[in-house]
Amino acid sequence: MDYRTIAAPVSESFTEKRSEFIGYLTPVTTAQEAIDFIGSVKADHRKARHHVYAYILRDGHTTRYSDDGEPQGTAGVPVLEVLQKRELTDICCVVVRYFGGILLGGGGLVRAYSHSASLACDAAQIRYMCESTPLTLQMDYNLYGKVTNLLPQFHVIEDSCDFGTDVLLSLTVRNEVLGALRSQLTELSAGRIVMETGVPGYADFADC
Repeated sequence: MDYRTIAAPVSESFTEKRSEFIGYLTPVTTAQEAIDFIGSVKADHRKARHHVYAYILRDGHTTRYSDDGEPQGTAGVPVLEVLQKRELTDICCVVVRYFGGILLGGGGLVRAYSHSASLACDAAQIRYMCESTPLTLQMDYNLYGKVTNLLPQFHVIEDSCDFGTDVLLSLTVRNEVLGALRSQLTELSAGRIVMETGVPGYADFADC
């Protein structure tokens, strides 16, 4: 199943009634990675009053959150809901709060934690991870132009191209269009393109 995550860790901060909120967002793939990240943020902000977090993993369809001392339902859940509305997974968000001495109230806390998580999400580069398969094409030079004219219809990733005795073109193709692409390549070349598939996995098709 295709999914959305982020490319790299990011952080953003803002101040609400003298309380500083710092949102940290990072890609993770296991619960231990999420726990380690939460621990590292806490270690960097030992003097902060709260370290609220939420994470979502594909592995085991895991979802966890913590209010970390804030009133129940005003912190961890709003952060989690932001991640869910953005349809992000394999993701961990930690929002650090330095208390400024002014109480925000339940509604104010929900808005502040949601806003902090949203700012971090806005700053992140989204990765659209699609189920895909490597595909290598070996062809005569006179077929190369026809093939490159066809490929944009399938939004493939062109990984490399080697011009030797033949043209060797390495692609990554979404599984949902792999069969159709192979059929059109066979028809286009009258079966003269040698095609080899690699091990299926996931690839980022955000720019395709």
